[in-house]
Amino acid sequence: MSSVENNQSLNAILDKIGIKPPVEDKRANGRELGQEDFLKLMTTQLQNQDPFAPMENAEFIAQMAQFSTVTGIAEVGESLKGISSQISEFRIATATTMLGNSVLVPGNQAYPDTDGSVHGVVDLPVASGMTNIAFSSPEGELLHIEEMGAMPSGLSGFSWEDIPQDVLASHDYIKVEAFADQGKGLQGVSASVFGEVLAASTGNAEGVVLDVKGYGDINANEVVQFRRGSGT
Repeated sequence: MSSVENNQSLNAILDKIGIKPPVEDKRANGRELGQEDFLKLMTTQLQNQDPFAPMENAEFIAQMAQFSTVTGIAEVGESLKGISSQISEFRIATATTMLGNSVLVPGNQAYPDTDGSVHGVVDLPVASGMTNIAFSSPEGELLHIEEMGAMPSGLSGFSWEDIPQDVLASHDYIKVEAFADQGKGLQGVSASVFGEVLAASTGNAEGVVLDVKGYGDINANEVVQFRRGSGT
């Protein structure tokens, strides 16, 4: 039997049990063939099949497998919607946690926190015999040098806690530079500072985005450390 004849036979069965073909039904009623309709269709199809040319088992099983696959995909879709909702709630919780705290960002512009101090981290590729942190005004005037002495390789924290009141009153950033003697005299090395999280948003496809004072938008996935406490 050709595919055209099969379609005509199927349409005849659908008409007999009061079900329109899927395409027409979708246009007329705004829904697709459901599980109850499918079972009713299969029962009627078995009752009205040609006894001299009955449906083969393989064909019958294939139809059931096809419907099961479609049903399974629909269920997976609903599960994914639930997971998406949970991820959204997690993002909101993460954003809320970040507010009122500081995150470590690569850069040299540090703003004093509510305690009147700045904090950061220096990254040494190899051990240093001497390590100094220089703090300067935005105009380049040297304000303070923190001598940290010999330091091992890796990340080491630093801070300047006794910042003069006139510097704090300016409400400006403090330039931070790190220098280390790794066998060739004092040379500049990489440093990062803690910046205040001013705001956080979750509407970005990349996840939670943090608005860090002095640095703008930073993806929360890029943050490696955070510190409790905010800037002034």
